[in-house]
Amino acid sequence: MAGFDKVVNSYEEAMAGLESGMTVIAGGFGLCGIPENLIAQIKQMQVKDLTIVSNNCGVDGFGLGILLEDQQIRKMVSSYVGENALFEKQLLDGELEVELTPQGTLAEKMRAGGAGIPAFYTATGFGTPVAEGKEVREFNGRSYILEESITGDFAIVKGWKADRYGNVIYRHTAQNFNPMAATAGKITVVEVEEIVEPGELDPTQIHTPGIYVDRLIVGSFEKRIEQRTVRKA
Repeated sequence: MAGFDKVVNSYEEAMAGLESGMTVIAGGFGLCGIPENLIAQIKQMQVKDLTIVSNNCGVDGFGLGILLEDQQIRKMVSSYVGENALFEKQLLDGELEVELTPQGTLAEKMRAGGAGIPAFYTATGFGTPVAEGKEVREFNGRSYILEESITGDFAIVKGWKADRYGNVIYRHTAQNFNPMAATAGKITVVEVEEIVEPGELDPTQIHTPGIYVDRLIVGSFEKRIEQRTVRKA
């Protein structure tokens, strides 16, 4: 990796520097747009005591769920438990710390962190357990709670296509949390389906500018369907 060229050639190089106890922000929603190969590399590295910030924790045996198998995650900051029985079990057994955060608030925490904004006020969660212990202020007759932004030691992101300079395009609903996550990591690693040469992407279609991206790798993806419904014949 030299100059503006962000491309790395191995997942070991992509995640170099990740250590136990760090905070990792992961893009994706359910199984849509998840950086599955970067997650697999984290599992292989056997780092522990991680704080993972992501909408949910994948499913049993896939996505972020594989990091629960060896209890590599100490804390999850997420919006819901989802379809992951192991996540639920570790939460109820007290083996996993979970900070449940409304989805919109979680997205804004990432966006604000990437923008250098330390905290913001939101009405979401006021009068619920989400607001416990947080500062409350009134604006125009409505109560708001103060939420702190989030940044991570690493951000791992799944894109569709990128150029070598790290300019990234996401495909359809795989945008989800990925653009916000990409801005909030001290080191942002993006895996994509295709890497092209600079100038080949339409500048108006870029979702994440290369200024946010530190490492870029091309991979192949399983693209599982989280819940499949088949019509009876």
